[in-house]
Parts: sequence; C-alpha cells; structure tokens
Amino acid sequence: MRMLVTALLAALLLVAACGDDAPDDPRLRAELLEMLKQDQEIRTLDAAQADWDRVEKANTDRMRQILDTRGWPGHAMVGEDGAHAAWALIQHADLDLDLQRRGLAMMRQAVDDGDADPGDLAYLTDRVLVAEGKPQVYGTQWETTADGQWKPRTPIENEAQVDGRREAAGLKPLQDYLKELKSMG
Repeated sequence: MRMLVTALLAALLLVAACGDDAPDDPRLRAELLEMLKQDQEIRTLDAAQADWDRVEKANTDRMRQILDTRGWPGHAMVGEDGAHAAWALIQHADLDLDLQRRGLAMMRQAVDDGDADPGDLAYLTDRVLVAEGKPQVYGTQWETTADGQWKPRTPIENEAQVDGRREAAGLKPLQDYLKELKSMG
C-alpha cells in the first residue's frame, strides 16, 4: 500500500510540474527525462568508452521502441521538456543513422502539426546531413580544428541566407551562435 501511495504521489507531482498543459503520458515523459539525464552525465564525465557505449546503446534501443510503438513523442504526449529530451536522444544516436533519419521524418511532421520545436528540428536536420556528408542547412554542427579554431563540420548551404533560415526556426544568428561556441572553450 505504501508503494502505491508513493507512486500516486510521484505521478501527481509530475503532473503538477507540467502545469495546466499536462502531457498525455507523464510516465514516458519521466522516462525520457531520466534517459537524457544519463546521456548528459556520461557525456560530461570522464567515462570509460564501454560505459558511454552502454548508455548510448540502451537509449538508442529504447528510442527505437518508442518510435515503433508511439510515434514521435511530441509536446502533447510528453510535454515540451519530454519532447526536447526525445530530440536530444535521437540527435545523440550517431551510431544509428537510420534511426536519426526516421526520427527526423517523424519530427518534421510533428513540427508541421505544432507538436515539436522547429529549432530542435533544425539541429537534427543538420546532424543527419553532416552524417551523410552533405552541406548543412542551419549551420548548427561545428567542430574544433587542431589549433583550437571552430569550423563547420560540413559546409553551410547558401551561407549568405543562413540567418533567414535560422530565424525561421527560432535560432539566433549564426555569428551569435559562433560567439557562444567560442565562449564554451
């Protein structure tokens, strides 16, 4: 009985934390947020490659299951933070480009339906294009050179127009983004 009361209290707190627009599936939201927490912890720690691989594989496998059974976990289903977590987990599934492509197609539809963030879609679009060796559209994927300079991982398509595309996706201008990257190290 005590476990049931604890579980009900946790569920009520989770729904309350989501405000008036509580997600349809607060348990999936909580699971996605926990998966993202583990993803971020492993990326910020000096973790062994085996630990990194274990977390990434588990998250990738679970995201595949979620897409198979539920479709894209958008704002209505898991709240804005849960949808952002789903995006980040797909974004970080670099060892499974097919899953990233599938997530991209599903997320594109969710954005069209107003159920996902266009900025997140921009990042995933570029991530997939870079993995395919194609020019990026929004200029979101950068890396450092041996001498510590930042450069796009692949060229930016029609770079003169990139800020218009970034603005349409709700992203800051490219120069501001680059300043932010440089300030992080």
